[in-house]
Amino acid sequence: MSNNQNLAKNIERLRKAKGLSQEKLARLADVANNTLIKMESGENQNPTLDTLKKVAKALNVSVDELIN
Repeated sequence: MSNNQNLAKNIERLRKAKGLSQEKLARLADVANNTLIKMESGENQNPTLDTLKKVAKALNVSVDELIN
């Protein structure tokens, strides 16, 4: 499985485990809802490190956990 597929699956798994909607996670991470949707669907193949850090922080995990 590629890192992009891992990222998409991990975001979805962690988000659902915390009972968050995509919209709520996007707000918590201070990223555009559309950006989060594209990351979770695997459409966004190269999110910026800043975006990854924000999403990881909102999910209370490391960037490493998010992408692996």
